[in-house]
Amino acid sequence: MRLSILGCSGSIPGPNSAASGYVVEADGFVLGLELGNGTLAQLQAVRDPFDLDALVLSHLHPDHCADMSALTVLRRYHPAPPYDPARHRLPVHAPEQAPVRLAYAFAADEAERGDADLSDVYDFRPLSEGTRRLGPVEVVTVPMDHPTPAFGVRLSHGGRTLAYTGDTGPCDELDTLAAGADVLLAEASWTDAPDRPAGVHLSGRQAGELAARAGVGRLLLTHIAPWTDAAAVLAEARAVFGGDVGVVIQGETYDI
Repeated sequence: MRLSILGCSGSIPGPNSAASGYVVEADGFVLGLELGNGTLAQLQAVRDPFDLDALVLSHLHPDHCADMSALTVLRRYHPAPPYDPARHRLPVHAPEQAPVRLAYAFAADEAERGDADLSDVYDFRPLSEGTRRLGPVEVVTVPMDHPTPAFGVRLSHGGRTLAYTGDTGPCDELDTLAAGADVLLAEASWTDAPDRPAGVHLSGRQAGELAARAGVGRLLLTHIAPWTDAAAVLAEARAVFGGDVGVVIQGETYDI
Protein backbone atom coordinates (compact mmCIF):
# COMPACT_ATOMS: atom_id res chain seq x y z
CA MET A 1 0.00 0.00 0.00
CA ARG A 2 1.05 3.57 -0.58
CA LEU A 3 -0.18 6.54 1.47
CA SER A 4 -0.27 10.00 -0.11
CA ILE A 5 -0.84 13.14 1.97
CA LEU A 6 -3.27 15.62 0.40
CA GLY A 7 -3.51 17.65 3.58
CA CYS A 8 -2.68 17.26 7.26
CA SER A 9 -3.51 20.53 9.01
CA GLY A 10 -5.59 20.00 12.14
CA SER A 11 -9.03 21.55 12.73
CA ILE A 12 -8.62 24.22 10.02
CA PRO A 13 -6.44 24.65 6.93
CA GLY A 14 -3.14 26.37 7.62
CA PRO A 15 -1.07 28.73 5.45
CA ASN A 16 -0.61 26.85 2.16
CA SER A 17 -1.72 23.71 3.98
CA ALA A 18 -4.94 21.79 3.41
CA ALA A 19 -6.90 20.08 6.16
CA SER A 20 -7.20 16.29 6.48
CA GLY A 21 -7.06 14.28 3.28
CA TYR A 22 -5.23 11.12 2.23
CA VAL A 23 -5.12 8.62 -0.62
CA VAL A 24 -4.28 4.96 -0.09
CA GLU A 25 -3.44 2.88 -3.17
CA ALA A 26 -3.19 -0.91 -3.42
CA ASP A 27 -3.06 -3.03 -6.58
CA GLY A 28 -4.41 -0.16 -8.64
CA PHE A 29 -7.33 0.50 -6.27
CA VAL A 30 -7.53 4.18 -5.23
CA LEU A 31 -9.12 4.80 -1.83
CA GLY A 32 -9.73 8.33 -0.60
CA LEU A 33 -9.58 8.83 3.15
CA GLU A 34 -11.10 12.16 4.27
CA LEU A 35 -11.68 15.19 2.03
CA GLY A 36 -11.23 18.27 4.22
CA ASN A 37 -10.86 21.93 3.27
CA GLY A 38 -8.43 22.40 0.37
CA THR A 39 -7.80 18.73 -0.33
CA LEU A 40 -9.58 18.56 -3.68
CA ALA A 41 -7.12 21.11 -5.07
CA GLN A 42 -4.26 18.97 -3.83
CA LEU A 43 -5.83 15.83 -5.25
CA GLN A 44 -6.12 17.44 -8.68
CA ALA A 45 -2.42 18.29 -8.55
CA VAL A 46 -1.46 14.61 -8.35
CA ARG A 47 -4.22 12.70 -10.13
CA ASP A 48 -7.69 12.86 -11.65
CA PRO A 49 -10.36 12.89 -8.89
CA PHE A 50 -12.41 10.59 -11.11
CA ASP A 51 -9.76 7.94 -10.37
CA LEU A 52 -11.16 7.48 -6.85
CA ASP A 53 -12.68 4.02 -6.49
CA ALA A 54 -14.12 4.68 -3.03
CA LEU A 55 -14.02 7.30 -0.29
CA VAL A 56 -14.05 6.91 3.49
CA LEU A 57 -14.94 9.79 5.82
CA SER A 58 -14.07 9.06 9.44
CA HIS A 59 -16.49 11.71 10.70
CA LEU A 60 -18.39 14.76 9.50
CA HIS A 61 -16.54 17.78 10.88
CA PRO A 62 -15.68 20.21 8.05
CA ASP A 63 -11.92 19.74 8.25
CA HIS A 64 -12.51 16.11 7.21
CA CYS A 65 -15.30 16.49 4.64
CA ALA A 66 -15.77 20.11 3.50
CA ASP A 67 -14.45 19.50 -0.03
CA MET A 68 -17.24 17.03 -0.70
CA SER A 69 -19.21 20.05 -1.97
CA ALA A 70 -16.48 20.83 -4.50
CA LEU A 71 -16.24 17.17 -5.52
CA THR A 72 -20.00 17.18 -6.07
CA VAL A 73 -19.69 20.09 -8.51
CA LEU A 74 -16.91 18.26 -10.33
CA ARG A 75 -18.84 15.03 -10.62
CA ARG A 76 -22.08 16.72 -11.64
CA TYR A 77 -20.90 19.39 -14.04
CA HIS A 78 -17.57 18.37 -15.56
CA PRO A 79 -18.17 18.70 -19.33
CA ALA A 80 -16.11 15.66 -20.30
CA PRO A 81 -15.84 13.14 -17.46
CA PRO A 82 -14.02 9.85 -18.20
CA TYR A 83 -17.23 7.96 -17.38
CA ASP A 84 -20.85 8.78 -16.51
CA PRO A 85 -20.81 9.69 -12.77
CA ALA A 86 -24.53 8.94 -12.50
CA ARG A 87 -24.02 5.41 -13.79
CA HIS A 88 -20.84 4.88 -11.77
CA ARG A 89 -21.59 6.60 -8.48
CA LEU A 90 -18.69 6.97 -6.05
CA PRO A 91 -19.11 4.74 -2.98
CA VAL A 92 -18.85 6.97 0.10
CA HIS A 93 -18.43 5.16 3.41
CA ALA A 94 -19.28 7.63 6.16
CA PRO A 95 -21.35 8.05 9.35
CA GLU A 96 -25.03 7.56 8.70
CA GLN A 97 -25.87 11.28 8.75
CA ALA A 98 -23.56 11.95 5.80
CA PRO A 99 -26.26 12.24 3.09
CA VAL A 100 -28.12 14.91 5.07
CA ARG A 101 -25.04 16.67 6.43
CA LEU A 102 -23.36 16.93 3.04
CA ALA A 103 -26.54 17.95 1.22
CA TYR A 104 -26.98 20.83 3.68
CA ALA A 105 -23.39 21.91 3.05
CA PHE A 106 -23.91 21.83 -0.71
CA ALA A 107 -27.39 23.31 -1.17
CA ALA A 108 -28.25 26.87 -0.16
CA ASP A 109 -31.89 26.45 0.83
CA GLU A 110 -34.68 23.92 1.31
CA ALA A 111 -35.89 24.20 -2.27
CA GLU A 112 -32.45 23.41 -3.64
CA ARG A 113 -31.99 20.58 -1.17
CA GLY A 114 -35.12 19.01 -2.56
CA ASP A 115 -33.21 18.47 -5.79
CA ALA A 116 -29.80 17.93 -4.21
CA ASP A 117 -29.65 14.86 -2.01
CA LEU A 118 -26.35 13.98 -3.73
CA SER A 119 -27.40 10.39 -4.43
CA ASP A 120 -27.13 11.11 -8.15
CA VAL A 121 -23.33 10.96 -7.95
CA TYR A 122 -22.64 9.19 -4.61
CA ASP A 123 -23.52 5.78 -3.26
CA PHE A 124 -23.64 6.43 0.48
CA ARG A 125 -22.86 3.46 2.71
CA PRO A 126 -23.11 4.02 6.48
CA LEU A 127 -20.08 3.28 8.59
CA SER A 128 -20.48 1.08 11.63
CA GLU A 129 -18.14 -0.96 13.75
CA GLY A 130 -16.93 -4.01 11.85
CA THR A 131 -15.08 -5.27 8.80
CA ARG A 132 -15.68 -4.65 5.11
CA ARG A 133 -13.69 -5.06 1.92
CA LEU A 134 -13.06 -2.18 -0.44
CA GLY A 135 -11.45 -3.56 -3.57
CA PRO A 136 -8.37 -5.50 -2.44
CA VAL A 137 -8.22 -3.77 0.95
CA GLU A 138 -9.69 -5.14 4.17
CA VAL A 139 -11.15 -2.27 6.18
CA VAL A 140 -11.87 -2.52 9.89
CA THR A 141 -13.72 0.41 11.46
CA VAL A 142 -13.61 1.09 15.19
CA PRO A 143 -15.64 3.78 17.02
CA MET A 144 -13.55 6.56 18.54
CA ASP A 145 -14.10 9.14 21.31
CA HIS A 146 -15.04 12.46 19.68
CA PRO A 147 -17.93 14.94 20.03
CA THR A 148 -19.59 13.55 16.89
CA PRO A 149 -19.82 9.93 15.67
CA ALA A 150 -16.28 9.11 14.53
CA PHE A 151 -14.33 6.04 13.51
CA GLY A 152 -10.75 4.92 13.35
CA VAL A 153 -9.88 2.93 10.25
CA ARG A 154 -7.56 -0.06 9.93
CA LEU A 155 -6.52 -0.91 6.35
CA SER A 156 -4.82 -4.21 5.52
CA HIS A 157 -3.44 -5.52 2.24
CA GLY A 158 -0.66 -7.91 1.27
CA GLY A 159 0.26 -8.64 4.87
CA ARG A 160 0.71 -4.95 5.74
CA THR A 161 -1.53 -2.77 7.91
CA LEU A 162 -2.11 0.97 8.18
CA ALA A 163 -4.09 2.14 11.22
CA TYR A 164 -5.59 5.65 11.13
CA THR A 165 -7.07 7.19 14.26
CA GLY A 166 -9.21 9.88 12.68
CA ASP A 167 -10.04 12.38 15.43
CA THR A 168 -10.33 11.03 18.96
CA GLY A 169 -9.44 11.45 22.57
CA PRO A 170 -7.70 8.62 24.44
CA CYS A 171 -9.89 5.50 24.61
CA ASP A 172 -9.50 1.73 24.91
CA GLU A 173 -10.61 1.27 21.31
CA LEU A 174 -7.41 2.92 20.10
CA ASP A 175 -5.40 -0.07 21.29
CA THR A 176 -7.63 -2.42 19.28
CA LEU A 177 -7.26 -0.19 16.23
CA ALA A 178 -3.47 0.14 16.38
CA ALA A 179 -2.41 -3.30 17.65
CA GLY A 180 0.62 -4.49 15.69
CA ALA A 181 0.09 -2.09 12.78
CA ASP A 182 3.02 -1.55 10.45
CA VAL A 183 2.18 2.15 10.29
CA LEU A 184 0.04 4.18 12.69
CA LEU A 185 -1.24 7.47 11.25
CA ALA A 186 -2.25 9.25 14.44
CA GLU A 187 -3.74 12.64 15.01
CA ALA A 188 -1.81 14.75 17.52
CA SER A 189 -3.55 18.09 17.58
CA TRP A 190 -1.79 19.62 20.56
CA THR A 191 0.91 19.23 23.17
CA ASP A 192 0.18 17.40 26.39
CA ALA A 193 -1.39 19.31 29.29
CA PRO A 194 -3.66 18.32 32.20
CA ASP A 195 -6.39 20.78 31.23
CA ARG A 196 -6.97 19.48 27.71
CA PRO A 197 -10.67 18.62 27.23
CA ALA A 198 -11.48 14.91 27.26
CA GLY A 199 -12.91 13.11 24.25
CA VAL A 200 -11.62 15.45 21.56
CA HIS A 201 -8.00 14.95 20.45
CA LEU A 202 -4.66 13.28 21.23
CA SER A 203 -1.47 14.99 22.28
CA GLY A 204 1.92 14.09 20.90
CA ARG A 205 2.67 12.21 24.10
CA GLN A 206 -0.60 10.27 23.95
CA ALA A 207 0.01 9.32 20.31
CA GLY A 208 3.50 8.11 21.23
CA GLU A 209 2.24 6.12 24.19
CA LEU A 210 -0.35 4.48 21.96
CA ALA A 211 2.31 3.53 19.42
CA ALA A 212 4.48 2.03 22.16
CA ARG A 213 1.62 0.03 23.72
CA ALA A 214 0.43 -1.23 20.34
CA GLY A 215 3.87 -2.25 19.13
CA VAL A 216 3.56 -0.45 15.81
CA GLY A 217 6.39 -0.34 13.32
CA ARG A 218 6.20 3.36 12.48
CA LEU A 219 4.31 6.34 13.87
CA LEU A 220 3.23 9.16 11.55
CA LEU A 221 1.78 12.22 13.26
CA THR A 222 -0.90 14.26 11.52
CA HIS A 223 -3.73 16.76 12.18
CA ILE A 224 -1.46 19.21 14.01
CA ALA A 225 -3.27 22.53 14.31
CA PRO A 226 -1.67 25.61 12.68
CA TRP A 227 -1.30 27.26 16.09
CA THR A 228 0.49 24.22 17.57
CA ASP A 229 4.28 23.77 17.51
CA ALA A 230 4.77 20.62 15.41
CA ALA A 231 8.34 20.22 16.71
CA ALA A 232 7.04 20.11 20.28
CA VAL A 233 4.42 17.51 19.38
CA LEU A 234 7.09 15.40 17.68
CA ALA A 235 9.41 15.70 20.68
CA GLU A 236 6.63 14.47 23.00
CA ALA A 237 6.02 11.41 20.84
CA ARG A 238 9.72 10.60 20.57
CA ALA A 239 10.13 10.81 24.33
CA VAL A 240 7.78 7.85 24.87
CA PHE A 241 8.07 5.85 21.63
CA GLY A 242 11.43 4.46 20.65
CA GLY A 243 10.50 3.48 17.10
CA ASP A 244 10.44 5.40 13.84
CA VAL A 245 8.32 8.54 14.24
CA GLY A 246 7.78 11.63 12.11
CA VAL A 247 5.32 14.36 11.18
CA VAL A 248 3.66 13.85 7.79
CA ILE A 249 4.18 16.46 5.08
CA GLN A 250 1.61 17.56 2.54
CA GLY A 251 2.49 16.20 -0.89
CA GLU A 252 4.65 13.37 0.44
CA THR A 253 4.03 9.65 -0.07
CA TYR A 254 4.78 6.83 2.34
CA ASP A 255 5.07 3.14 1.56
CA ILE A 256 3.30 0.98 4.13
